[in-house]
Amino acid sequence: MRALLALALLALAACATGAEPAPRWSIVVHGGAGVIERANLMPDVEAQYRAAMQRALDTGGAILERGGSSLDAVEAVIQEMEDDPLFNAGRGAVFTAEGRNELDASIMDGRTRAAGAVAGLTRTRHPISAARAVMEDSPHVMLIGEGAEAFARTQNLEQVDPSFFFTERRWQQLEQNLQLNNLPIPQRPTGAPQREARATWPDDHQFGTVGVVALDTRGDIAAGTSTGGTTGKRWGRVGDAPIIGAGTYAQNNVCGVSATGTGEFFIRIGVARDICARMQFNGESAQQAADRVIAEVGALTNARGVAGDGGVIVLDGEGRPAWAMNTPGMYRASLQAGGTPVVQIFADEE
Repeated sequence: MRALLALALLALAACATGAEPAPRWSIVVHGGAGVIERANLMPDVEAQYRAAMQRALDTGGAILERGGSSLDAVEAVIQEMEDDPLFNAGRGAVFTAEGRNELDASIMDGRTRAAGAVAGLTRTRHPISAARAVMEDSPHVMLIGEGAEAFARTQNLEQVDPSFFFTERRWQQLEQNLQLNNLPIPQRPTGAPQREARATWPDDHQFGTVGVVALDTRGDIAAGTSTGGTTGKRWGRVGDAPIIGAGTYAQNNVCGVSATGTGEFFIRIGVARDICARMQFNGESAQQAADRVIAEVGALTNARGVAGDGGVIVLDGEGRPAWAMNTPGMYRASLQAGGTPVVQIFADEE
């Protein structure tokens, strides 16, 4: 009886102080960060992105609401975004200097801290599913190139012709990039559609990523990230998206993170793990940790004197979302059980 009375008093105290109970489930999504400014974003394009981010919440939220796992929600949402040419992942990915789409992805289970990653895929339709298969059906964490492709085939993951990933927007970005860098323009890929008129997109910062972090009704956190990398990348370059601890991290009762930006900076800091470590060991909130680590990214420069840029999405151990960026915008959205969806693009939105 005394124990029941104590619990009741604690509940009343929580109500009196305005403390909010943790949500039954929660999801936060990003579609990349970059030079995304109000003055340049055409209304119809803005509407397309906002609708895509809302679809991501709808897809993930439906899975979580019916008791599905955070891993299933992360995979399903990223699959959907990999098929959406608005985003630099899967169909719509940027091109390498050789005129190829080379795709990277990773996923992590916060309950066990198991993880899987792939890099340099050219034929597997959904790299995020290949990453999950590496985690669940192999003894490894990361596979690359033809080996990763061969493994994906053994898992009966859908294979497509490389032309499936082609979009005119990204091909024209590549041509502009190579011209600026005095590099040869490769032959248009076999199977690509007839050339379209040049189209200007206001967010063409020539990198981007998609990512999802989810908390399910069992309290399990999962995080995943997928990308085509950076326009005109050479020599088999790989960024942070498939690097566990840099672009993706998840740990139950602590946090989940997915990052987007110029990956070299995120790798140098170990952004995703650093955010979780700050929360776990320093007692920082998700927002405090995200803000401080992104500030650290911005303080770094590369060999050319260019500063680090990008952003992150975070869930804390109880499903409270946060995000931070040092760019003019980041496509981002969040939803908690019973709550109102939040969809934002510009850095100054509240």
